Amino acid sequence: MSPNTSSSKFRNLPLSTSGPIDCALTGAALLNSAYLNKGSAFPAEERRQFNLTGLLPQGIQTLDQQCKRAYQQYSTRADDLAKNTFLTSLNDQNEVLYYKIDGEEILGIGDQGVGGVLISVAKLVLTTLCGGIHPNRALPVVLDCGTDNEDLINDDLYLGLRVKRVRGERYDNFVDTFVSAARKLYPKAYIHFEDFGLHNARRILDQYRPKFACFNDDVQGTGCVTLAAIMAGLHVSNQKLGDIRMVVFGAGSAGVGIADQVRDAIAAEGGITHEEAAKQIWLIDKPGLLTTAIDTSEAQKGFAKDASEWKDKDTTLLSVIETIQPNVLIGTSTVPGAFTEPIVRAMAKHTPRPIILPLSNPTRLHEAKPADLLAWTDGKALVATGSPFDPVTGPWGDSGADVTIDIAECNNSVVFPGIGLGCVLARVEHLTDRMLVAAVEGLAALSPALADSTAPLLPDVSSVRDVSVRIARCVIQTAVEEGEATEEAIPSSDEELEEWIREQMWNPVYRPLKFVKMEGATRAARGELKRVGTI
Repeated sequence: MSPNTSSSKFRNLPLSTSGPIDCALTGAALLNSAYLNKGSAFPAEERRQFNLTGLLPQGIQTLDQQCKRAYQQYSTRADDLAKNTFLTSLNDQNEVLYYKIDGEEILGIGDQGVGGVLISVAKLVLTTLCGGIHPNRALPVVLDCGTDNEDLINDDLYLGLRVKRVRGERYDNFVDTFVSAARKLYPKAYIHFEDFGLHNARRILDQYRPKFACFNDDVQGTGCVTLAAIMAGLHVSNQKLGDIRMVVFGAGSAGVGIADQVRDAIAAEGGITHEEAAKQIWLIDKPGLLTTAIDTSEAQKGFAKDASEWKDKDTTLLSVIETIQPNVLIGTSTVPGAFTEPIVRAMAKHTPRPIILPLSNPTRLHEAKPADLLAWTDGKALVATGSPFDPVTGPWGDSGADVTIDIAECNNSVVFPGIGLGCVLARVEHLTDRMLVAAVEGLAALSPALADSTAPLLPDVSSVRDVSVRIARCVIQTAVEEGEATEEAIPSSDEELEEWIREQMWNPVYRPLKFVKMEGATRAARGELKRVGTI
């Protein structure tokens, strides 16, 4: 990663790469290097020095002008797929310009086999955009274990293994082979797991967490960002974590991950065991409320309720809510419209400010629309969603005048880039529970709702770089306290630490090029890799 300026007092940090880039490429070879290419922004001197005269249009543009032109081209594309294709092509041509105009994948698309690598690519784009991690310091990987998507298996054009997914011991050995190889090649690497199935996500995470710094966004990222929204909602409603009675509708990786994070936070704040804290959380899935009479996964088992207490009782969502009277309702089911008016009204009947988070995405799979949730609760519901929604206006409050309530997007991109950034900069040995709690507290402290109850429960993604700095700071400070940080040059004060973090975040700007012969370039590249280290 590179700092923003060359004049800072932190200019000698080991990750500092703000000066000219040594470059041995010239002519078409330089234009075909996405990392070095500036296109029409090459200045006149560099055009002469690197034999680009005649290969580019005569006009010289700034990065901002290029960005404007590229965005105009992007906007003419007919649909999201065409827009994504344009961005992918741009990334192959000019990496700086690509990150300057921003872009990301649309997720929630099921078993894509080897095509799932696009999700890994998209996540790394977000770590760069939101967390400032240098794009050349991250590597997307897909583990091709086959696919259960029959359409792909029968498609002659499919590029992956056209066999049923491998499971069991062969699968575990394959994952371990990759992890072992990655650790050998990059011993200080931080590994981000993504889109493992329900029965693998938690199991694999638990297997490797004691060995090195790793993170599963579906389990921990979703849990962290949701817990931050809940904490902000509790602040607005003058409640504490110990007051939570939470129902999670949809007990997959995301739902159980949220339950885990909330359980851990309740236990930590109240000084109670995880088993006691889990009694405040109810999981509901296709069979209804998860009880000991139902076959559950290892991840779900700790939340299963005693079947004898629910014998001959209705365990549907409405009945469970009427029985336990929760103050927090989470949706990770992908069942559209699951939070019906009777369900929401039943919840609001027993809690003055119900916290309702329909998190399934894309938008068409949401359990409820914010406008309906607010209408059914007379504007009292505290709402965050899994996809963007417009503000909602209604005649709520004592005056009867129209009030506009902003809806927070419970987006993992406000939390996982900052966690990763903190782990990378501190070169942590392990990502611990305390570091995750610190990340959640850092995010919750930035909630706009703390100052205005009609504001969103979470910061907007437009301020995500500042959010990432705060989260990274909290993670690093906790890592230092726990003895998990191996980086020695970490400042001690909050202000200096945040400046130190900002200085090392990569920004999409063109850097001057310095021509060197190939031998010199090789030596310079080796020196830069040694200076920056492996992340």
